[in-house]
Amino acid sequence: MRTQDLMVVEGSRHQPHDPICPDGVELAINRAIHAGYRVGREVLVGHVAGSVVGYNIGHYGRFSGARYPLLVKTEFGVAKCSLQEVAAA
Repeated sequence: MRTQDLMVVEGSRHQPHDPICPDGVELAINRAIHAGYRVGREVLVGHVAGSVVGYNIGHYGRFSGARYPLLVKTEFGVAKCSLQEVAAA
């Protein structure tokens, strides 16, 4: 299995989190994992090859993890992707 460096991005949480009731981001990430999109999985974003390198845990902004749970590395960089935008390679 190939290895790659991970980058830690510092953030802050504005709302308390209830671990009993998962939020939209957690649900979207769990759906992606259960659909087979685990870290390291080779995928296609349209016709561009890439691989899943992580999951988008962002709760705010235009590209939140609830809508775009996958982080996919392609030759053009890392993209936040929805499950509808990727296919298994």
